[in-house]
Amino acid sequence: MNNEKKLTTQEVIKLERDLAKFANMMDSVVRIPFTKQGLGADAALSTIPIAGDVAGFVLTCYAVYKAKQIGVPQAKLNGVLKLAVMDGIVGCIPIAGTLFDIFIRPSRKALEVVHEHIQNEYHIQSDDHVMHPFLHEKLEQKQQQSAFWRNPIVAWIWLHIPDILGIFVLVLIGIALWFGFSSLWHWYQTLQH
Repeated sequence: MNNEKKLTTQEVIKLERDLAKFANMMDSVVRIPFTKQGLGADAALSTIPIAGDVAGFVLTCYAVYKAKQIGVPQAKLNGVLKLAVMDGIVGCIPIAGTLFDIFIRPSRKALEVVHEHIQNEYHIQSDDHVMHPFLHEKLEQKQQQSAFWRNPIVAWIWLHIPDILGIFVLVLIGIALWFGFSSLWHWYQTLQH
């Protein structure tokens, strides 16, 4: 970290959590439960020809700016910038560019580079503040007010509410599909007789 003032652990977690909020908004607002894969604003923006891809690139530059605030060296961020440029160029191709944006996520890559950097520089091993940044921030506020929220089981349940709800929705979809196919099969069988 050259001659810069080293940040405290709390400052680093706050900055990384802010970057995680941004990366979630850009790349995984709607997420597959217990994964980092999802859809976000970057894929939505890419449906607007050229202007959406330029906006996506500019927003990725913001992620790089946040990484620089934490002290990540430029050499580590060059790969993120190359990915952002490639994302912007390929994003200009209709349909293929939007699909590309779903899987190539420069904001998420910036977050990964930052997380690796702070693990090495600050020895922060937990990633709860990165996986669920909005819920983590709210949990910290609740933990300051009540011992109930400091219970590890309660904290884990709170942080995994989106995953639990996602599984519940997937189960409901599965049940609906089963009933739908059963009804169709029953209808088909009645037509045969």
